[in-house]
Formats: sequence, C-alpha cells, structure tokens
Amino acid sequence: MSDKKQNVKFRVFLPVVLAVTLFLWAVPVDFYGIEALTVVQQRVIALFVFAALMWMFEIIPNWTTSLLLIVLTLLTVSDKGIGFFCDPKYGTLVSYKSLMASFADPVVMLFLGGFVLAIMAEKYGLDITLARILLKPFGTKPNMVLLGFLVVIAIFSMFMSNTATAAMMLAFLAPVLSVLPKDDKGRIGLSLAIPVAANIGGIGTPIGTPPNATAVRFLAESGYEITFIEWSFRMIPFVLIMVLVAWLLLQFLFPFKTSKLVLEIPDNKRPVDWKTYVVWITFIGTILLWATESLTGINSNIVALIPLGVLTMTGIFTKDDIKDINWTVLWLVAGGFALGNALQGTGLAKTLINAIPFGSMSVLFVLIIAGIVCYFLSNFISNSATASLLIPILIVVAQGMADPSAGNNASFMALGGTHAMISFVAVSASLAMMFPISTPPNAIASSTGLVPTRDMAKVGIIIGVIGLVLGFFWVTRIFPFTMN
Repeated sequence: MSDKKQNVKFRVFLPVVLAVTLFLWAVPVDFYGIEALTVVQQRVIALFVFAALMWMFEIIPNWTTSLLLIVLTLLTVSDKGIGFFCDPKYGTLVSYKSLMASFADPVVMLFLGGFVLAIMAEKYGLDITLARILLKPFGTKPNMVLLGFLVVIAIFSMFMSNTATAAMMLAFLAPVLSVLPKDDKGRIGLSLAIPVAANIGGIGTPIGTPPNATAVRFLAESGYEITFIEWSFRMIPFVLIMVLVAWLLLQFLFPFKTSKLVLEIPDNKRPVDWKTYVVWITFIGTILLWATESLTGINSNIVALIPLGVLTMTGIFTKDDIKDINWTVLWLVAGGFALGNALQGTGLAKTLINAIPFGSMSVLFVLIIAGIVCYFLSNFISNSATASLLIPILIVVAQGMADPSAGNNASFMALGGTHAMISFVAVSASLAMMFPISTPPNAIASSTGLVPTRDMAKVGIIIGVIGLVLGFFWVTRIFPFTMN
C-alpha cells in the first residue's frame, strides 16, 4: 500500500470512524428508539459499527481490527473489564472467559487442523503429486486442460487455503501462459480459472473458507448442528455445477486458438521416506474421519486436532512449521466470534428480536437482500470480515423469523429456515470475485498481467449472479439442510 493511500486512511477515514463510534457510544440510550436497550448493549452497537467501518476501509489490517475488537469488548462489556465501566447496573455483562475462548473456539481449531494438513502437504510434496495425478486424465486439448485446472483447483481449495492453492497452480500454469500466442484469448481464460475455481471450491467444505466456518459455528450455537460431511455432501455438488458453469463461460468468452497444451508439472524431488508415509496416512485418515463423523461419533473439530497431535509427536511438524500457520485468518475469525458472543451475552440479540418486527417482514425479501448485501460487501472487504460482520446479526434475524409466534414463521420454515439463510449468506460471500482486491486469488491472477480488470469484473458479475440464483434455490429448494 502506498504511503499516500495510507495517509488518507489515517487522516480522513480513521477520524470519521472514531467520530461515528464515539457518537453512537455517547448519545443517550433513548436515541436508538429500542425499548429495553441497556447502556452495555449500546456499547456493543458502537463496537459493531466500529468493526464494520474498520473492516470496510481497511485502515489497519483486518486481523488487527479483530484483535482490537476483542480487547475493547473485554475492557468495556465483560464482567472483568474496567471497574467503573463494567458495572452490572449498566446492563448484563459478557463473561470474559467466553470472549477469550474465541481464540480457541472449536471452529478455530478446525481451521488450525486444516492449515496443518495444508502445510504438511506442501512440505512433503503431496500437493504436487496430487496435481500430477488429477490433471493427467484431462490430456492436452486446451478446453479439457482448462476444465482440469478448474476441477483440481476447486478440490484443493476445499482443504487448503485458496490463496496457497492459487499461488501453487499459477506456478504450474506460468510456463504454459508464457508460450501461448499473445493474441490467444485462452490465456485470459486460463488465468481467470485460478481465482474462479479457488473461490468457488472453498464453498465445498466447512474448512474451505472462513465464511463456511463462521456459518457452521453460529448455526451450532443456535441449536442447528451441521457435521463436516453434512455440509460437504450438500455443497460439493453445488461447487461442481458452478465449476461447469465457469468452464462453459470461460470457453465462450476466451476461446483458444492453439490446439494443444502441454503442462510441465515437475516431479516431487523430495525423497520418499517414513515421514512422507506418515503425512499421507494422516492426511487421508483425517479426511476419512471427517467424512464418517456420523459413524464414529468423533466431532469434526476434534478430528482436526489429530494431525497436530500425530505430526508433532513424530517430529514431522516442527516449531519452524508453526510459523507458517496463517494466524491472521484465525484471529480474524476469532474477532467475529467475540462479536457474536457480545451480541448474545449482553442480551442485545434478544432485544433486537423483540424490537424489530420480523414477523411482518417478507421472508423472500430478507433472504435475497441478505445474500446480495453479503456479496456486495465481500467484493470490497474480505469475505471473512463480511461473514463475521453479517452472520451474527442474521442469526438474530433468523431466530426472530423462526419464532412460532411470528406471522411469517410458516413461509420462513418452508424456505429452509435458519439453515437456509445462514448457509446462503456463506455461499454469497465466497462468490464475490469482481475485482483484483476482492480476494487474494484474484490479486494473484491480476499479477500475471494477462487479465484486464474489465474481464475479471465481467466474469465475476456473471459467476456471481448465476451463483446467487442457483445458491438461493439450492439451499431453499433443491438440497436444503434437514430441519431440526
């Protein structure tokens, strides 16, 4: 980021954010017009707006905003915060232990296990081996190679960071892109296949992308447990359909001129030893345990810690490897969980349910607007931050609509209820890929110099619209989650 741009953020945006936050913090409670709102709940509203604006303008890195949010919440609305602030007479306070537990939330542990598997897969060459095996059946016809890349990237992104997947696949693709004729539009299609597949693929599993994990966590907190296999069983077919849509779209917009593409994926030069076999067995075993949770009874969050235990015990995962864990993503997600804890713990969620007439709202309108807002925001701020911001509030909305006394309860349940709303929002976040700034894989594709922003925006809009429409019907009609 240029110094000039950073100065604008600190000198213009930061004062605005602070002014808005202080205003919402300091005005009389009556200003909000919400019956039974307490001073503590008012502070949570101010902190929510602060987080939203800081994430939106990225004045500081998103993960640092999350950490700051947790610290501010602990100091001002917890039962062990600043004495004169945290007096029960101002309203119900949040347990400081529950806020600190956000750092070690079961879903954070699920992500941690996924990161460990991805780090080991790269270190021991499993990623290269799998890429060679999976891409080989697609041959050398350009359109089939394009399909191969879309499929393989999508599969990798279900279990690895989409950023790491995009970077790895670009390394394989770079030699091919360099030898294609400059007037061959297929180069643009191949370059765009990387972010499109990486963004879509993450939808397939709870660990594929932070919005999924956030959705699963808040659904579980609201009494709607979704296992690893339940999410994957429903969402992987959606991913495959969207991959086919992307394949047809990229072929149509960027047809190949060349008749043959040969991928030069290097052999895994690391010698195969007992450590390699342990990593393979642990990798496969973990995925099998995730897939058979209903049979084994072992929670997927617990399964995620098995690789950490096995690989550290055998000395394969070392203290140097710990540095490669993407702690910034874990802390960003933790900030969203802390915000959700504050909403629930202070009673603000219940107050909003009672204050907002959800029973008279159009269910269809609320679901569609929720998805569109999430999609729009995710194009400009990280999908993790968007999910952390919106899902805690939408859980409140869903609870209000799911209330048997609500006038629209029947229509809400008919559309899949809370499961549908929250899973649709998670899907919407992952479909945002219009600009180079929308996701890291988009930035990686843009770095090739082969993808004009207008082409990225064109593909992003089309994929987004198709994905939003299909995603809505997918979670509400075609393949809804079983209602509790």
